[in-house]
Amino acid sequence: MSRNASASTRVRVAAGAAVLITVACTASAAAYGRPTGTDSPGTPREAAALTGSAKLYRPLGDDITFTFDAHLAAEHRMDPAKATGTFRFSHYLNGKGAWAEGRIDCLFTGGKVAVTTGVITDTDLPGAKGNRVGFTVHDRGRHDRVGYSWATVGGPADTKNLPTCVSAPPFETVKNGTGDFRVLPWKPEYPR
Repeated sequence: MSRNASASTRVRVAAGAAVLITVACTASAAAYGRPTGTDSPGTPREAAALTGSAKLYRPLGDDITFTFDAHLAAEHRMDPAKATGTFRFSHYLNGKGAWAEGRIDCLFTGGKVAVTTGVITDTDLPGAKGNRVGFTVHDRGRHDRVGYSWATVGGPADTKNLPTCVSAPPFETVKNGTGDFRVLPWKPEYPR
């Protein structure tokens, strides 16, 4: 085999391997519900999403964790109040604190910022069950920021009349190495 034929064969094999790796990665991402970066015909991606878990940075050592699995299906693209999913948060310091979890009832995303709300369905925090709470996340890679609706009112027990998709700006910082949030940008469809 000549040198040119051998080089040509290596290029074809390398190109074929690259295609197979790309297909495998795309299929793997789709299987786990992650956006693949393409909107394939016939399989529209979900309209918006906020997923992930991380701890907040606090200099006194507070253990504060937020977890989100919020999704807006493609067929509900223009109705963020049809979002589904779950949230969970906890806050402990020196062995004292509380946790809460609930169901998502609204999700808006714009670029790498998400605002979502949900109703607390289970908690050990007195007076919070049944209340709506809101969260804002700025997805900045491993340096995400988080805000929450009770920042100025005291706690989740004080947010009973909060409207859907309302929260505070993302003023808190995620603690390095504790997790990551992912925001899938919303792409509204306007009438032409």
